[in-house]
Amino acid sequence: MSEQIRALGLLSGGLDSTLAARVMQEQGVEVLGLHFSTGFCLADRHRILGNRSNPDKPYRNEALRAGADLSVPIEIIDIKDEYLPQVVLHPKHGYGSGMNPCIDCRIFMLQKTKNIMEERGYHFVFTGEVLGQRPMSQRRPPLNAVAKESGLGRLLLRPLSAQLLPESIPEERGWVKREELFDISGRSRKRQMELADQLGITDYPQPAGGCCFLPDENYARKLRDVLAHRGTDVTPEDMMLLKVGRHFRLSGEVKVVVGRDEGENAYLQRFIDGRAEVWVDEFPSPLTLLEGEPTAIDLETACRITARYSDGRDEPKVPVRWRIGDHEGQLTVVPFQDDSELEELRI
Repeated sequence: MSEQIRALGLLSGGLDSTLAARVMQEQGVEVLGLHFSTGFCLADRHRILGNRSNPDKPYRNEALRAGADLSVPIEIIDIKDEYLPQVVLHPKHGYGSGMNPCIDCRIFMLQKTKNIMEERGYHFVFTGEVLGQRPMSQRRPPLNAVAKESGLGRLLLRPLSAQLLPESIPEERGWVKREELFDISGRSRKRQMELADQLGITDYPQPAGGCCFLPDENYARKLRDVLAHRGTDVTPEDMMLLKVGRHFRLSGEVKVVVGRDEGENAYLQRFIDGRAEVWVDEFPSPLTLLEGEPTAIDLETACRITARYSDGRDEPKVPVRWRIGDHEGQLTVVPFQDDSELEELRI
């Protein structure tokens, strides 16, 4: 063939998508990687707050890193504003173990990719999906549903499992060789790691359940709480605030968010507008934000929580500062003595 075959690939920077891109390159396909930013990615948190589990490890965008390693250009596409109302809040195919709308997420991203494919004259789309790897989205029925509902149909190729799936148009037309694709299935990553060694891919993040907040039970619990008390009247900013801090529900209208360290305190500063704030001057302390219209009892409880997580927690009483709009004051309170007292309030 004299024509250069060009394909778009969804590239997260994880092992599977990196391998899929390399396999396409090995077959002479020109690859452009697309990375969709949903607002729910763990990498966004690391970028803003640093890596809590390994503070000495600098943040890196794995998609850009993988693109550099493969010499594949990467386009990052921001879909935050559409993704929340269209995918997270109203998933046609429901949620997974947490609040993860994995099937709808895949369909939405691939619809966007199909539009780009058609606008720019690419031949087909590929992903790093592996048959049977994820219980919600990578069984045969959802894989078929994703291909159909995205509009891509047989123009969607999954190189790592292609030999276990019906023949795609890229294979049928000879754009890629089916015999040089793979029959990987299941949750083990052993074969992917062996293939990475064969293809000279050495730098990739260890598999850890994906890069999204939504399957995480702690995050999902906070999101369910927001939806239960506010319905779908939520914004991407609300979703960002769920990523940090300790969260406590004081009433149907009032919630407290308590920073856990200096980085989270700094992050919470950007959300002060429209919220009450509580802090301790005399001791290092968290910044605490209150959502809603707190009563006097709510404010006192928030002050006691803040004192509990300050360095003055062992003092008999702690003076705590508060600010609500243009009003500011101080309450001297007895800190909660241990976390067990807070469990009924904790989200």
